[in-house]
Amino acid sequence: MSQLSEPGARARLTVAILTLNESKRIASCIRSAHFADEIVVVDSASTDDTVAIAESMGAQVHVYGDWQGFAVQRDRLLQHASGDYIFFLDADEEFTPELEAELKEVMASGDRSVRELRWIQVAFGRPLTRMRSSGSVQRLFWRTDIERFDGVVHEHAVMQVKRDLRRFKHRLLHYSRESIHGSLLKLAQYAQLGAVKRAKLGKTGGIWRGFLSAASNFFRLYILQRGFMCGPQGFLYCLFVSLESFFRYVALRYDRQQMETLVKR
Repeated sequence: MSQLSEPGARARLTVAILTLNESKRIASCIRSAHFADEIVVVDSASTDDTVAIAESMGAQVHVYGDWQGFAVQRDRLLQHASGDYIFFLDADEEFTPELEAELKEVMASGDRSVRELRWIQVAFGRPLTRMRSSGSVQRLFWRTDIERFDGVVHEHAVMQVKRDLRRFKHRLLHYSRESIHGSLLKLAQYAQLGAVKRAKLGKTGGIWRGFLSAASNFFRLYILQRGFMCGPQGFLYCLFVSLESFFRYVALRYDRQQMETLVKR
C-alpha cells in the first residue's frame, strides 16, 4: 500500500467502488470518476463482464467471492486504497460535473471533515430532480481516520479519529431503479438484508407492522418529499421503496427459520 502524500504535496484521491454483476452501469460510474488518482473496485465474484470492463477502464480490481456483508467488502476497499482521501461510490452512482468541482475544492483546502451528500434519484429513465432527497450518506473521508465498517446493510464507518461532519452542496446521481424487473430483484435483496439486521436487534415483524412502515414511508416520500411532482416514475420509485419496508417486516415474522440461519452467519 502506498504511503500518504508528503507534507505540502497535493492530496491524492481514491474512489472506491463495490460491484456485483454491474456490467450495465460500471463503465459510466468509472467514467464519472475520471479525475481520481486511483479507482479501486472490490468485486463479489460477478458472473457478467463487470471485472473485465472495470479493468479495461484502468480501475484496480480485486475479487472476493466469500460474501460476508457490505461492511467486510468496504473494509477490503480500505485495505487496497492508497489515497489520502477516499470517496465511496456505488456502481449505480455517478458524479456530476458540479459535484466533481466541489470535491476538488474540498481536497485543495485540506479539509479533513467527513463529508456527506444527498442524491438525485434516477428512476425508470427520469431524474427525479423535483423530489427532495430523502436522506444523506457519508462518502468522503480522510482514509486513515477510518478504523473499520460495521453493519450488514446500510453499513457505517467506525472512526478512530473524530472529525466534523459537513455536507456537499451538490448531489450525486443515483440510478436506483432502471427497470421493473431489476427493482423487484433489489426489493427482495434489501428486504431480506433489512430483516436480518432487525432480527439481530431482537425486533419483531408481521403484516400490520410492515403495513404501517410501508404507509409511513410512502407518505413521507410521495407527499413530504414531493415524489408526486415527478410523474409516473416518481410514483413507482416511492412504491418500490415502501414495499421494501413492508416485506422487511413480513420476512422477519414469516421467514423465521431462514432469519435464524442468516443471523448465525
